[in-house]
Amino acid sequence: LRPGEVLRTKVLSAWSANPVRLAQRLVREGRLQKLGQGLFAVPKAGRFGKVPPDLQTVLAAFLEGAPFVLTGPPAWNSLGLGSTAMWAHSLVYNTKRTGDFMLGNQPVRFRRVRFPEQPPPEWFAVDLLESLSAAGLTLEELRPRLVEALRGGRLDPERLRAMAAEYSTAAHRAFLERAMMEAP
Repeated sequence: LRPGEVLRTKVLSAWSANPVRLAQRLVREGRLQKLGQGLFAVPKAGRFGKVPPDLQTVLAAFLEGAPFVLTGPPAWNSLGLGSTAMWAHSLVYNTKRTGDFMLGNQPVRFRRVRFPEQPPPEWFAVDLLESLSAAGLTLEELRPRLVEALRGGRLDPERLRAMAAEYSTAAHRAFLERAMMEAP
């Protein structure tokens, strides 16, 4: 067991015929920390105590290697398009699970949604557009920010058009076309 590693109960079956009992014993001994849903972390010592594993590592173990993308307000805000509101949970698109889970002390909302393997910023812009109500924005609020991002070169119009063609609704594609025409 390596410090900072996140593993599922079934991984412990390599050392015991009863991996659940072994996991419980290792938690009692302080050698494992229960994160929930059959997920455990090997504590990593930091300067001020135990350091929790990073969310990417936890998600990779929880989804057992299935592809995923972490999205939501932090990703949208980094584009300069979203509201500055934050959510109490992380939003994860994946190909395996849907639902709300507590992983460690962090609430995570999983949705099975199509997404590109390596999402470019333009995909996150389309994702924001498809999640406007959840982001607390309206099309009227988003349009000037989107035009500004296109004029400033932060978003590539051709890639935005391609992402919209694959991942957006017809109404939102039309909205994006109008915004791109407004930002020559």
